[in-house]
Amino acid sequence: MTTPADDAPAGTFATTPTAPAEHPAPLTDAQVAERVAAGHVNHVRRASSRSLGAILRANVLTLFNLILAIAAVLVLATGSWPDAVFAIVMVVNAGIGIATEYRAKRTLDHLSLLTESPAHVRRTGPDGVHDTEVALADIVLDDLLLLVTGDQVPADGTVLEVAGLEVDESMLTGESRSVRKQPGDEVLSGSVIVAGSATVHVTAVGADSYAQRIATEARRFSVARSELRDGINKVLAVVSVAIVPIALLLAWSQLRATGGLTESISSGAWRQAVVAAVAGVVGMIPEGLVLLTSLNFALAAILLARQGVLVQELPAVEVLARVDVLCLDKTGTITDGTVGLRERHGVLPDDAGDGREAAALGVLAALAADPGANATALAAGEDIDEAPAAVTDAVPFSSARKWSAVRTAERAYVLGGPDILLAGRDDDAARDALALVREAAGTGSRVVLLAEAPAGLPDPEHPLPHDLVPAVVCVLGEHVRPDAEQTLAYFHAQGVRTIVISGDDPETVGAIATGVRSGGPEQGEAPLVGYDARQLPAVGDVDGQGGKPDADQLAALADVLDEQGVYGRVRPEQKRAIVHALQSRGHVVGMTGDGVNDALALKDADLGIAMGNGAPATKAVARLVLVDGRFSTLPGVVGQGRRVMANMERVAGLFLTKTTYAALLAVAVVLLAIPYPFLPRHLTLVSSLTIGIPAFFLALPPNDTRYVPGFLRRVLTYAVPSGVVIGAGVLTAYLVSRGQGDPTVDARSVATLVLLALALWVLGIAARPWNRGRSWRLWLVVAMAACGAGAWAIPFTRDFFALELLNGGQLALAAVVVVVGWTLIEIAFRLIGSKARHPAIS
Repeated sequence: MTTPADDAPAGTFATTPTAPAEHPAPLTDAQVAERVAAGHVNHVRRASSRSLGAILRANVLTLFNLILAIAAVLVLATGSWPDAVFAIVMVVNAGIGIATEYRAKRTLDHLSLLTESPAHVRRTGPDGVHDTEVALADIVLDDLLLLVTGDQVPADGTVLEVAGLEVDESMLTGESRSVRKQPGDEVLSGSVIVAGSATVHVTAVGADSYAQRIATEARRFSVARSELRDGINKVLAVVSVAIVPIALLLAWSQLRATGGLTESISSGAWRQAVVAAVAGVVGMIPEGLVLLTSLNFALAAILLARQGVLVQELPAVEVLARVDVLCLDKTGTITDGTVGLRERHGVLPDDAGDGREAAALGVLAALAADPGANATALAAGEDIDEAPAAVTDAVPFSSARKWSAVRTAERAYVLGGPDILLAGRDDDAARDALALVREAAGTGSRVVLLAEAPAGLPDPEHPLPHDLVPAVVCVLGEHVRPDAEQTLAYFHAQGVRTIVISGDDPETVGAIATGVRSGGPEQGEAPLVGYDARQLPAVGDVDGQGGKPDADQLAALADVLDEQGVYGRVRPEQKRAIVHALQSRGHVVGMTGDGVNDALALKDADLGIAMGNGAPATKAVARLVLVDGRFSTLPGVVGQGRRVMANMERVAGLFLTKTTYAALLAVAVVLLAIPYPFLPRHLTLVSSLTIGIPAFFLALPPNDTRYVPGFLRRVLTYAVPSGVVIGAGVLTAYLVSRGQGDPTVDARSVATLVLLALALWVLGIAARPWNRGRSWRLWLVVAMAACGAGAWAIPFTRDFFALELLNGGQLALAAVVVVVGWTLIEIAFRLIGSKARHPAIS
């Protein structure tokens, strides 16, 4: 059982400051200047997220951009600037990433600035000692800080004087209950004064303070792991290895096809050779896939922003769709960090007489109305209709006594822990009250008792009398977010395991975890038992020594994590070790939190999620920030991640099919030393109608299909066979047409028609199924085919795309190749591709 015997049970109406014998003198202006010159100031670079330069580098200096930039320069050098339009994709892609991440940075910087408030210090000036207001950055070592209720401690220090001081250290330790401080105790930066006041001697400032030491390590930027992005990068890496030799060989073959190097230079045909070579190379790059991925991530970020979710890195939207273990910090995530009233029981005897219970409630209301009331007093006085009683005298709370008392015109009352007020009692009234207390103890609640004192206001210098009459038992507990249980149920239904970790007492954490059913369906009706993290196996730097975890250490910790799902008394370093241990077992780990103590774990997790009211350091390292702190928004984030992953897998096959047939054609052209089958504008037409435009529509609809690992393998399984069939069909039609004496222009028109028809069939496969309200996908394919037909039928577009009307023989050739190609693509899909397909596109 946890009672206020360890905490202050109520606000106090009168407090007497206490102070140690030695009291440092306030600093003079000269001493302040000396410390400023020595750098002993509280200034810390508060970069809430990456700098603008880092964002620019991450989005501009990519392998994708490098390849396209070189290709664009080569085309521009020939003077054929219309054929360098593909470079726009590079610019748009980088612009989307920069704009979205910079917007997130600005929002996060604004959130960080909301925590800034001036500090009050005591210094010695020309007119003597005075209290003054200074900026947080202007606090210096050895300053005397004046802290009152509501202040956030700006620097580490030692308490000199206190008046009922209670400090909330949950941001640092995870312990949700306020800590009573006495002279000589240490207070840490980042903690909050929740009751009383104090004078504090500053002992550490700036980067030397506890909170900043954690924040400094946490701010080391790391990129979110994205399977979608990694898969695309693998394709680009393979292409980049082959692209230089293929480009050189293509240029050489095209020069040979135009009469050789000397003839090409003298006639200017080298320009066409370079453009053709670049067209072959650019066709191998799935540039539209990168752009569409960025667009999809950006759209998800915009939609989530409307729900109060700040996306700091675009790929983070995808990661939550892959998370299979979600670690939840109790305080600030499952609970909102405030103390609330769970139950209140009147325990006065039946013959107590009218008005005494109402009078007792009036006393609780008076304690809650006191300007110095702490969280316990405020919670005990919740929802009381009685008017606050008029208090005529009071005995303030003392950590030595463990109780406080007040007197009204009618009688006196004592407020404290039941075990203190009823110690040694075995009468009926005491037994009844203690029975309620024991029942509440099983829930991990804290319990306070208000008792009447018939003999009047107790003497603080003597033990409590044994005639106290129990009046009201107040069962208090942290406010559990109303959406917590429903949100956890959603994750359990999606196959995501949840682990609750906290710096609180294991019994309290277990009780709260039981209430929100964090154990999932397997929990049943059984209560969850909190595991004391002090018993966890040590891992590497758990003790702050910077040791590197080895496999045996991680395995020992992971074994415990496999068995236990609720942890109390968890230190910040242990939270980080828990993340590492889970990752060592192949899990994709999400971590939520709001305090500085969560920052390191959030940074190392695959996906860190911070609450909007959390510490700046925590929000800085998180991939996602729930700006309004609503836990219930997470299912929406999962939905967006799944939409991105499932839909991008649907359309990725289109792009990688193009990469396959473009590579095949490039190699064939080199070996055969023939003109490239297409002009850049031909590829632009076909890519737009069979990939670019339809992929945009196919990538946007809602899709809540659960993510299945193996994105790239599944896509390549049906993209490569399709690409080989298309490449072979195009090459066959092109060579046969040229062999029949058709000029290059006509042969290219035949190749373009074949490519368009075969690529439309692959699009039709990607758009399946067409039933159950999805017929729009079929109409999308029909519309793209109609546009392709219009490119030949309309004179303007036919001339713009350099196409020729085909004669009967050419049409017959194209028809034969297309029918054979359709058959082979369908067979390859049914025998190979459909078995590996993701459920979202089956």
